[in-house]
Amino acid sequence: MSATGDVIDLEITDVAHGGVFVARHGGRVVFVPDAIPGETVRVRLTDTAKQSFWRGETLEVLDASPHRQPHVWRQADVDVEPENRPGGADFGHIELSHQRELKARVLADALQRFGGVESPAVAVEAAAPLVSASGETLADETDDGTGWRTRLSLHVDAEGRIGPFAARSHRVITDLDFPLATEQIERAAIELRGGEAGRIDLVQPADGRVRVLPRPERKTAAGRRGRGGRPSARGPESEVVLERVSGRDFRVDAGGFWQVHRLAAHTLTGTVSSALQGIRPDGPIRRDGGVWIDPDAWHLDLYGGVGLFAATLGDLGGPTTRVTSVESDARATEHAGENLAEWVGARAETARVDRWLARLADEASASERERLSRGVVLLDPPRAGAGRQVVEHITGLSPETVVYVACDPVALARDVATFRAGGYDLARVDALDLFPNSHHLEAVAVLTRTGGAR
Repeated sequence: MSATGDVIDLEITDVAHGGVFVARHGGRVVFVPDAIPGETVRVRLTDTAKQSFWRGETLEVLDASPHRQPHVWRQADVDVEPENRPGGADFGHIELSHQRELKARVLADALQRFGGVESPAVAVEAAAPLVSASGETLADETDDGTGWRTRLSLHVDAEGRIGPFAARSHRVITDLDFPLATEQIERAAIELRGGEAGRIDLVQPADGRVRVLPRPERKTAAGRRGRGGRPSARGPESEVVLERVSGRDFRVDAGGFWQVHRLAAHTLTGTVSSALQGIRPDGPIRRDGGVWIDPDAWHLDLYGGVGLFAATLGDLGGPTTRVTSVESDARATEHAGENLAEWVGARAETARVDRWLARLADEASASERERLSRGVVLLDPPRAGAGRQVVEHITGLSPETVVYVACDPVALARDVATFRAGGYDLARVDALDLFPNSHHLEAVAVLTRTGGAR
């Protein structure tokens, strides 16, 4: 009987959600990082406490996959001791096109198992290149999927050491390079020296200048450690910076949320726009003025941040588009109001999405419900997903189309199941590799009303 600490040889048979790979030992599933399906690897067991599955760490590759490559982050390669490998690039040992095949497999499996979608066809695409009006490529993905992070968060331990955590631990490791980051972010990270225990964020907005934002730990009244509260209005994290997407500037706090990949916002808004146009290429909404959604309907942008997707809906509906962005962060909502000023029918509201929808369900008039029924609801929830309550509120409003921007395939699939139970079909899903060399992916799912609950 094997136990924690034992070393065994395993054949890797599949990939699982979360950046780990699947093997079996004595009929029991063993989850292993730093491997590839088809390989035989030597593994040290790290957790054998559960009856249902064990966990291990790869020590050596005995029979390598043809898709294995030298790790793009040299300090995370399999020849480094497991306890010294940094986390954050768990697919960096896999050739980039095969990474995308594995991510597509994870998403398709989640949609089938948790979403009830039979045999979903999924392909994971690279970030879209940024092209000028004259057709010149201004920015594109690198061949090996490095150099894309415009935001990097590092930890500072009690001794002032700065770096990422080692994979699956809370131990800071130092003296690293940062190949996933842009050249400017990497240089700034390597030059950091000392600091208060907590975190340091590095941010590179559209102007190219890196901001270094210390986030020291604070003691609570009970003496427990915790992160600092909301940023001070005068702190460096509250500096207003500009991000540029499709020729439009978006105001956002330097320490506020923005997409990490330098091409992500451009890729996501383009994907949302294409998806909404694609579900009715010759439909009755299309008019000479280029209107693709009904400007007289009521459209919602939930978890709206600084209004990125609300602006996308505004572009699709024209200058009179009625769209409401709902976001719990007051600073982001303030910026959203400014970023959406060109649309006379746009507004930004500060509220928790679940509570805002519950209030809307109670208070919406018949005319407002009719407008909602002709509209688009776009939601971009956190990694945990929207959840049953939010999805049921949305289906209760019966919008014509739902666009779900997801960063977790299992959370998306569970919410898709709830949408399907509420009378919506999955019309299409676009999967995007906006986190190359990691297991993460982004998906844009379009759901259309079928007319009744199942």
